[in-house]
Amino acid sequence: MDKALNYLALARKGGRVELGEEPVGAAARAGKAYLMVVAADAGDHTWRRAKSFAAGTEQQCIRVSFTKDELGMAIGRTSLAMAAFTDAALALAFAKTLEKVDPAVLDSLESKAKRIKSRQQEAKAHQRNVRKGKK
Repeated sequence: MDKALNYLALARKGGRVELGEEPVGAAARAGKAYLMVVAADAGDHTWRRAKSFAAGTEQQCIRVSFTKDELGMAIGRTSLAMAAFTDAALALAFAKTLEKVDPAVLDSLESKAKRIKSRQQEAKAHQRNVRKGKK
């Protein structure tokens, strides 16, 4: 199995990916989808719908070289046409393993992942300070 598919399977096991058209749309409307992935053999309507979910937002949408069956096999289903990563670091790792990805997509995901990591570190430092009584 390809390394990118391993990241997809890992994201599914960790609950960091939405699978299918309706859950992806809900995640995109909520602003929680960092990267939307559409299978190569998915219909044009599915591709247009995924692009419309990402339109006007900073969410990224890419079409991958994997078929619906390959994506489905990676996550334990028969087929999967659309998925959305809800974790920026996993989305970045997935995108980096793909061959043909727009550099703008990678730059956007890298900046989001860095921003989230710094916020997590700040929150951790804050909790540590609260426990020790510092202001």
